[in-house]
Amino acid sequence: MAMDVEQLLQNKAMHVEDILKRNLPSGDGYADEVVDAMNYSLLAGGKRLRPVMMLEAFNLFSKGKTDESVVEPFVAAIEMIHTYSLVHDDLPAMDNDEYRRGRKTTHAVYGAGMATLAGDGLLNLAFEVATCGAISGKELSPYDGECANRYLQSLYILGKKAGYRGMVGGQCADIMAENAKDIPEEKMKDILHYIDENKTGALIECSIMIGAILGGASQKDVALLEKAGSNVGIAFQIQDDILDITSTQEELGKPIGSDEKNNKSTYVSLYGMDNAKDKVKELSEEAKDILKNLGFADSFLSELFEYLIYRKK
Repeated sequence: MAMDVEQLLQNKAMHVEDILKRNLPSGDGYADEVVDAMNYSLLAGGKRLRPVMMLEAFNLFSKGKTDESVVEPFVAAIEMIHTYSLVHDDLPAMDNDEYRRGRKTTHAVYGAGMATLAGDGLLNLAFEVATCGAISGKELSPYDGECANRYLQSLYILGKKAGYRGMVGGQCADIMAENAKDIPEEKMKDILHYIDENKTGALIECSIMIGAILGGASQKDVALLEKAGSNVGIAFQIQDDILDITSTQEELGKPIGSDEKNNKSTYVSLYGMDNAKDKVKELSEEAKDILKNLGFADSFLSELFEYLIYRKK
């Protein structure tokens, strides 16, 4: 089944590629170099998991009644934000990696300064594209949350989950933990949970939540999906930690052993390999149970959650 899901994921990723290409930045004279670096980063390939999840959540709740044009700007935006985070994560001041998605990282090609600007450019472009979509998008039913406008609620979630209360906060905790010494093991476990929840989980939560909101979901259902996204995000990061030990650079598309090289505590180093694998399965099955209770047990999104347990790259 995993191979079938992988093929479907590749097909859906190609659809995301088309959306991204329609939203690429174009040259602007003196800004040509940073635009080239942005495009190089954005078109480097990858599974496009977050935008695919957003589209799947949207389609599950819209049931074909709302055109995908409503969600497409946010699909492009989430991948731009994810890509900017990778560009910055690879910088010499962060993980100092030279390969990402099977080819040279942005800073290895354009230099650290231009790579930093490329990340900044992608982050700002993400909100420009999403805001334009919100302005020009078709009218949607009221949302039963604090903000009745589904576009504005989605923009709020996008900013929050990508910021200091989400991905950036997770990155911060990651750096601080890496540089800290003599942290008690129990405290390190709490810190690691915070890192995995935010550094990786926040954008996955964001993707599923925005897709559902724009597709017509209720606040109650969105809260359930946020929990599912949290579980999948943490499970995905633990699996990434596992692969950093068990995979190869050729299979993974980036250097292995970077966690050990950077003296990072991971779920594997703190709990052991067997417990790490068990935790991935536990979290993923809980997420699938949430989808089952929402009536989406047979959805591709549910299959995708299971696929993440067994992925090899």
